[in-house]
Amino acid sequence: MAAGASPAPDRADLRPENIQDAVIRLAGNSQDGIQTAGAFLARLAGRSEHDVMTYMTIPATISGGPSIFQVRIGSGEVLSAGDEADFLVAFYQHSYQDHIGFLREGGVLLYDSDNVEPNLDDKRFVYVGVPITGLTIEALGGTAKDKGKNIFVLDLISKIFNLDAEKLKKLITEKFAGKNESVVNTALMAFQAGYAYPVGNVLTKHYRFEHIPRTSGRAQICMDGNQALAYGLIAAGVRYGAGYPITPWSSVMEVLRRELPKYGGIFVQAEDELASVSIALGCSYAGYLAVTGSAGPGISLKAEAIGWASMAEIPLIICNIQRGGPSTGLPTNVEQSDLHQAIFGSHGDSPRVVLAPSSVEDCFYIAIEAARIARKYSTPVFILSDTSLATRIEAFDEPDLPKLMQNPKPDLTPRETFKPYPIDQITQHVPPGTRILDGKYPLLAGLEHDEMGHPTGSPKLHMAMTAKRRNKLRKLAEELPVPEVYGDQEGDTLMVGWGSTYGPIHDAAKMARENGEKVGALHLRHLHPLPNGLEKIWPKFKRIVTVEMNDQGVYGYGQLATILRARYCEAKIQSFTKTDGLTFRVKEILDGVFRGRSFAARHIPRDGTAVVHTDTAPESVRSTREVVPQGVG
Repeated sequence: MAAGASPAPDRADLRPENIQDAVIRLAGNSQDGIQTAGAFLARLAGRSEHDVMTYMTIPATISGGPSIFQVRIGSGEVLSAGDEADFLVAFYQHSYQDHIGFLREGGVLLYDSDNVEPNLDDKRFVYVGVPITGLTIEALGGTAKDKGKNIFVLDLISKIFNLDAEKLKKLITEKFAGKNESVVNTALMAFQAGYAYPVGNVLTKHYRFEHIPRTSGRAQICMDGNQALAYGLIAAGVRYGAGYPITPWSSVMEVLRRELPKYGGIFVQAEDELASVSIALGCSYAGYLAVTGSAGPGISLKAEAIGWASMAEIPLIICNIQRGGPSTGLPTNVEQSDLHQAIFGSHGDSPRVVLAPSSVEDCFYIAIEAARIARKYSTPVFILSDTSLATRIEAFDEPDLPKLMQNPKPDLTPRETFKPYPIDQITQHVPPGTRILDGKYPLLAGLEHDEMGHPTGSPKLHMAMTAKRRNKLRKLAEELPVPEVYGDQEGDTLMVGWGSTYGPIHDAAKMARENGEKVGALHLRHLHPLPNGLEKIWPKFKRIVTVEMNDQGVYGYGQLATILRARYCEAKIQSFTKTDGLTFRVKEILDGVFRGRSFAARHIPRDGTAVVHTDTAPESVRSTREVVPQGVG
């Protein structure tokens, strides 16, 4: 159909084809509202009781640039965002050129015929040209130019996949409810224009996701990882906190600043990172477990005060939403390169606990676990999330809040006597203002101290207190559950991961097993201390490969692999790592872990030439044509 031509009415005989899974990729520029449209689509899927997972790339420049938002919708469990797109929407020529290689053969390319000229001689794909820009301007009367074409496309997609238009309309209204009425009206006009467009004359199929009844009996909610983390902290009884804005941590701050006052608390935006962690420590010492957070650069600035918290044994939750580094690095891209910083990032022997959520849902529950450990062991606890989890939208069962919600208060009961640092016990502070009847009040400082907190230079006492702070983490390790092995319980290969790599690793293990490999997968939530019992799992496999989004380092091992090799002295622990700032694809993991196997090849066309990535080491990149351009996921 020529651009600008009046489309024929929808075919009456166009019946939807039932499907269980689809990957939809929107490719354009960030200033076009790609993320907004993708988020609407994901939340609509979640409210429609489908499973969903998203993935997006965001340019680091304020002016915007090439960007994608990928949504995978499934009738069953969805663990990864999808290696290939079934449905690609290209807003611009560069969107088409950069992303056509990610569209599966037989997939649908929906393109803006006002801006894109695809190679129609390539018969691998189904081409659907729609004058998106022109129709949006026409629908909005020209006053908003092409603003709103993201909503136009969104409703076009909802029609193609037979999604609930009324639910989508409600989502749009809720999103823009606090804005000027003209903004809401513009969005709804674009909505109506997109949904009214008759695609039946250019697309021979419509689709409908099969409905699989949910068995949990609980309502399904849909949110991103930072939202889940913030609400998990609230459920855990955290009522106070302080921070300083930085990508991608800032949205956690925004939720806490909005929600904590509803529970009698407050979140403070401090003047800098050191001030924010110091405010949080003051709240914790007062008897209210507090939270602070940042990304890697901000955590570096907090390091001095976190070391003080280890010495003073103050409970504290520190959220590190990891991004590419070092320094300013890749502010909007993902890496898992702060593990060593979290464990070792302080001068002296400074014990702390490190946890990592595996999914958006787990972001909620890991916050509750962090609060439990911080209170019980009077220690700083790191939560290592990352950009992928922070921005990813998933649907999951609504938590049982009546059972989970906590709201502990400081215990000001008078004490006959009190020692905050007994050598043979775990420290539990009393809040300032608590009456000590024998009149001997403790001190609190960053200096080495005796059992009352009084400064000391005694070598023997320093050794005893160092052991006391270390041994409580050993005690914690004894109570931690041993993670389950997914797949084969013994065999040739065990893939080990942490954080947001959970889904791709499990999908990779499933695919490898389907191809005859004896493979297991193990995912760690508790990274420091490691749970006891892992040493019984390693002998059951011929090789162990950690899959990590960080560099292989000087000695050839990822950060988790380095820790595991040091802890268990196990030479068969290897690693597959990458640092391209993008999340792992399933076939990418298979290609790295099972080199030489045909099912693991990862072919990405570039200018008509297939490039097979077999090594992520910089020395293996032979030309810039092998480097994925910005905005390509």
